[in-house]
Amino acid sequence: MTKEKFEKLVEEGIRAIPEKFLKKLDNVDIIIEDEPTLYQLEKIREKRNLLIFGLYEGIPQTRRGHYGQVLPDKITIFKKPIERRTRSRQRRGSPEAAENEIRKIVKNTVWHEIAHHFGMDEKKVKEAEHRRKK
Repeated sequence: MTKEKFEKLVEEGIRAIPEKFLKKLDNVDIIIEDEPTLYQLEKIREKRNLLIFGLYEGIPQTRRGHYGQVLPDKITIFKKPIERRTRSRQRRGSPEAAENEIRKIVKNTVWHEIAHHFGMDEKKVKEAEHRRKK
């Protein structure tokens, strides 16, 4: 998938977030990278072969005290791990199914990382995802 197409899917994922939450995003940038860096992997203590779709780096809104004059928080969406997840569908000759799967993963990843920005830990995010999918 081209970088431009992937960027459009990330933009769709952002637009899918309810407006009431988008308005409350504060000092956060959402970027796209091909892969997580070694530093990012070490930071979250994950194995290199694990597929990491996204990462929130920053100070969640619930932990901000006297907050000002700081660099933006960063949400990174990782393109290549998401594409790897859908490779089997691409090989079976269904590029539409693969693109729809990428769209779904991107949307869920954007939602997941924004939830971290609002202060949800991994356990709470997973519980909310479970409720959301019902």
